[in-house]
Amino acid sequence: MTQGAGQGPVVRTATLRDFRVPPYAQVPVQSQVPPQEQVPSQTRPSPESTHPGNAVPEGEGPDGYTPTARDLPVISAGGPGDTVQVQVSPDEAPAPEGPGPLYVVGDVHGYLDELVAALTEQGLIDAEGHWAAGHARLWFLGDFTDRGPDGIGVIDLVMRLSAEAAAAGGYCKALMGNHELLLLGAKRFGDTPVNSGAGTATFQAAWLLNGGQKSDMDRLQEVHLQWMARLDAMELEDDHLLMHSDTTAYLEYGDSIEAVNDTVRETLTRNDADECWDLFRKFTKRFAFRDETGPQAARELLSAYGGNRVVHGHSPIPYLLGEVGTEDGEDGARPVVDGPHVYADGLAIAMDGGVTMAGKLLVVQLPLST
Repeated sequence: MTQGAGQGPVVRTATLRDFRVPPYAQVPVQSQVPPQEQVPSQTRPSPESTHPGNAVPEGEGPDGYTPTARDLPVISAGGPGDTVQVQVSPDEAPAPEGPGPLYVVGDVHGYLDELVAALTEQGLIDAEGHWAAGHARLWFLGDFTDRGPDGIGVIDLVMRLSAEAAAAGGYCKALMGNHELLLLGAKRFGDTPVNSGAGTATFQAAWLLNGGQKSDMDRLQEVHLQWMARLDAMELEDDHLLMHSDTTAYLEYGDSIEAVNDTVRETLTRNDADECWDLFRKFTKRFAFRDETGPQAARELLSAYGGNRVVHGHSPIPYLLGEVGTEDGEDGARPVVDGPHVYADGLAIAMDGGVTMAGKLLVVQLPLST
């Protein structure tokens, strides 16, 4: 079976409950995947001529690469001479006291050019797409692929920045989003039926319905699968509880951050289609902090895992505010997103600026200045 077969042009779509896509989100755009990335590797030009998001050539990915360790300045592919060395000059080798500034990135969904522009604007990368932020700390909140034109390029960029940041004394880390679970499931289980609780479903069908891109599936390598499967689900940084989804479903997986992360990884390791589907479905839940019970839900999570504020992606801010993306399928003016949305009595910060609906890809420094 050809995974992701039948895909047409890249389409901007929004993640909705029950996998529905409203008319407002169906605005075709041209794929930004460079043509050389869609041809066999033997005819592809050298890595130097590709987008800065491409960390390594196809087929030469680093076996066993772990993106969250701070001591990985070298990406190794396991063969003699088959490494990507990150050089650090004596002038660049930092020795600061205390941690560097903290930045977070909302949902990227394959919009590599927008990500590069946003990181450059914040001074986190240079004009060539390399880490330029010294000992800064950078966290991605998940959802790297699907909907946009170059999800694999996004993952490659994050992996490379992880190594470069570590070499400079900082770090670049990432969290597990529901679309990482969806892509993993589509690759592992394909059309295997799973018990969805509302009838029979498959990861493949859900992936296609939620913006799965054939170009991403075609370029997906084992190193990408390993990287996604090892991502943490949540983390605490400077009293900010970082997680992907605006849901309290994390509480079902452990009473500490470490327990939640271990449970999620163990679930993926068991490779059980029904268990993975249940995990995916729970990570698609949203709006836990939006209504009158939102502050209490946020306090429940903060009490369990620590921190003073929940910082999440997953629900696009315009959709969260009810400005666009209603289930009635309204299609009005494009959303205007100036920055993160602080709500739930100041206990929650939404970071998905709605790049899939022509909003904004958010990269911000925490704590917020206002």
